[in-house]
Amino acid sequence: MQAEGVATVTLNAALDHSLECPGFRAGAVNRVISHWVDPGGKGINVAAFLAGWVRPVTAAGFLGRDNVQPFEALFRAKGIEDRCRRVAGETRVNLKVLDPAGNQVTDINLPGVKVGEEDWATLKQDLESLAGTRRWFVLSGSLPAGLPEDAYAELVCLLRRKGGLVALDASGPSMRLGVAEGPDLIKPNIHELEELLGRKLPKREDVLAAARGLVAQGIGRVVVSMGADGALLVERGRALFAKPPPVEVVSTVGAGDAMLSGVLASLAGGGDLEECARRGTAFAVGTLTRHGPVLPPRAEVETLMARVKVEEVG
Repeated sequence: MQAEGVATVTLNAALDHSLECPGFRAGAVNRVISHWVDPGGKGINVAAFLAGWVRPVTAAGFLGRDNVQPFEALFRAKGIEDRCRRVAGETRVNLKVLDPAGNQVTDINLPGVKVGEEDWATLKQDLESLAGTRRWFVLSGSLPAGLPEDAYAELVCLLRRKGGLVALDASGPSMRLGVAEGPDLIKPNIHELEELLGRKLPKREDVLAAARGLVAQGIGRVVVSMGADGALLVERGRALFAKPPPVEVVSTVGAGDAMLSGVLASLAGGGDLEECARRGTAFAVGTLTRHGPVLPPRAEVETLMARVKVEEVG
């Protein structure tokens, strides 16, 4: 059987509870005018974005047994194969207080599940069996309590040894250790890239040099998201800068995951770096116009792709 499609791995999933609260002030009585809950975590977001663009899409990782229903409903609605391990306790809840008047988002993140050695070993066995059937694996997000800092490094080695292509989107020590194992794609934002390298990157030329250095060390592609300034995509022998079209921003939740999803949708379909730049940026921009990690209809995404300005750099 030929490997195809994408599997996302979310080790520390979350339920994102968004509260729209104009004029929010700490230490005061605040009134919420609307609220909603999105099953999330970076890998879950990527799976949801890719559903309808790539087939098949599989979600793996850990979910707490006590509040698993919203995730199961999402998987059914999107046609995502559910290969998540259920563990004791509740998946963590992230509160996002949205203040449209002040254009601010306040995050309050609760603790989540603790993963034991047996659950971790079983998940690695699950992924090893998936490696022969899925072409791309997405490792993204934070680590739950109980897992070692080199958890992503372990998975990069395991999956690449089995022939899988690996995309990594994390931060801190888990990102640094994972990058050292040479994944096929990484997608840091500018702050995560600075953290990874241990130095400031004040100019676009600095970001370009840093990304090229990582490619030279064995990373297949580096995608650096820089917010409203655009994104830089670098592979061996080529670098592109993508400038997004202006839109009215409703929410920034999930925009980075959307960019990674657009890049992967292009790669899964055999697209080149320019298509990755256009679709990744269009996914991210489209998500900015919606509440929560949601893409606009396909026709709107295609229109946004055409409006992305792509230039060769360096």
